[in-house]
Amino acid sequence: MAGVQDRTAVVTGASRGIGRAIALQLAKGGASVVINYHASAQAAEELAAQISAAGGKVLPFKADVSQLAEAEGLIKAAVDHFGKIDILVNNAGVTRDMLIMMMKEEDWDVVINTNLKSAWNCSKAATRAMMRKRYGRIVNITSVVGIAGQAGQSNYAASKAGLIGLTKSLAREVASRSITVNAVAPGFITTDMTATVSPDMLEELKKRIPLERWGTVEDIAHAVTFLASEEASYITGQVLSVDGGLIMG
Repeated sequence: MAGVQDRTAVVTGASRGIGRAIALQLAKGGASVVINYHASAQAAEELAAQISAAGGKVLPFKADVSQLAEAEGLIKAAVDHFGKIDILVNNAGVTRDMLIMMMKEEDWDVVINTNLKSAWNCSKAATRAMMRKRYGRIVNITSVVGIAGQAGQSNYAASKAGLIGLTKSLAREVASRSITVNAVAPGFITTDMTATVSPDMLEELKKRIPLERWGTVEDIAHAVTFLASEEASYITGQVLSVDGGLIMG
């Protein structure tokens, strides 16, 4: 199985949580990995050291990918350092939850720019390099909230639903150059962001999941690595829900 061996991958928001797990899994599969981070320099350096210690090739790179120029700089750094970019994982994301009547305009703008515009920025920059090579894998991290909606998350849900539209549209644009574009929609995943949720609430939410457990960051990383691999070459424009059966249909 060719997997992701000898490929070069850029993972945005890679210093923590799901992004960190994706970077580790891609490196384990033999890919060279560019770890993008914005604020968590120490966490990014620690992750880079872990990958290097295991014999992997890695480059930590700071960039605010909600800014087009910085997203372009990230992709350029990957090409300059490793000679190419084969895989882009658009994972950078934030939440600013609030009912719409009380949500500040800034909370809308930050979430849309970080979650959606950053994916457009990075994809725009990466597809140029991928089209020249006539090869590429783009995987966008959306959410089941982007499919089903969630009260108090109109900004987050809109950004994640937008990622689904971006995925399908871009998949049609670049398919003729052997570039695939897919999305992974996590359900309830145990991360730093869920650490503040009360045990009673965690248990209540678990009851809504047919598989009766919360997902792990590794569950998401395995799905992303598959979609980024050679074995997924005939899959494009799809949204894969990794949610224990929470959202069906």
